[in-house]
Amino acid sequence: MFGAVVVGIGTAGWVRIRDMLAPLSGSPAEKLAVRGFISRSLDTQHGSEEDIHVAFICTDNISHEDSVRTFLQAGKHVCVEYPMTVSYKAAVELWDIAKEKGVILHEEHIELLTEDYKEGTLHFTGGALKPGFGFPAFSGIARLTWLVELFGELSVTAASMEENSGNYSKMTTSDVDRGTGPGLPRAKNINFQFESCTLTQIPPAPRGAVGLFMQDLIHFSAKLMGQVSPEELQREKIRILHCLELAEKIQQLCQN
Repeated sequence: MFGAVVVGIGTAGWVRIRDMLAPLSGSPAEKLAVRGFISRSLDTQHGSEEDIHVAFICTDNISHEDSVRTFLQAGKHVCVEYPMTVSYKAAVELWDIAKEKGVILHEEHIELLTEDYKEGTLHFTGGALKPGFGFPAFSGIARLTWLVELFGELSVTAASMEENSGNYSKMTTSDVDRGTGPGLPRAKNINFQFESCTLTQIPPAPRGAVGLFMQDLIHFSAKLMGQVSPEELQREKIRILHCLELAEKIQQLCQN
């Protein structure tokens, strides 16, 4: 069994605890056991350091780096909500620490587990960003990842940021168009232009039988048990670092 501690008891943190307490029967997730949690709003509870092998980082985006670094340096496996960091350079350093310590570093990406994904221009909306989420290119990195997984490595040629009164903002790049503001629902719209056709709607997909966070928990647990090939681990690492590099480039272009 892998004893786990959850850092940050927001929505994602509670879901992590729930899924570990009731894992999918017969899956690698059964090998994880909750040993405690760390929260600013609740009294911290956890077992001894020897009882903890895994940390789930579910805090604000800008604090991910410090938390991940602390646990990696202590020789613990880490599962962190995306984005792993808001700095490409820092992410490279964290991967190096994980390799040196011989532990698993896993970035959650439930966006890639949706039925929509399984079955240009990408535009999506969402509520106003809270403090600690980082620049929109990082808080919205799931959409960059979507494109990279679909079409391979990308390059950014232009990016801009518009901010209006009322906490509305819009970030546009050659790849991604993102708008956020109070009252905007979460939505995803596409406009992929190919030589043979234009795709403007994602075909509807049935709801998956297994929850997204549970799917991610199973994938992470499989890594802990050595059930994921080194080749797949390397592909994930390359994709994550590439997307963080794109996000950093977008931020630089918007701020110049």
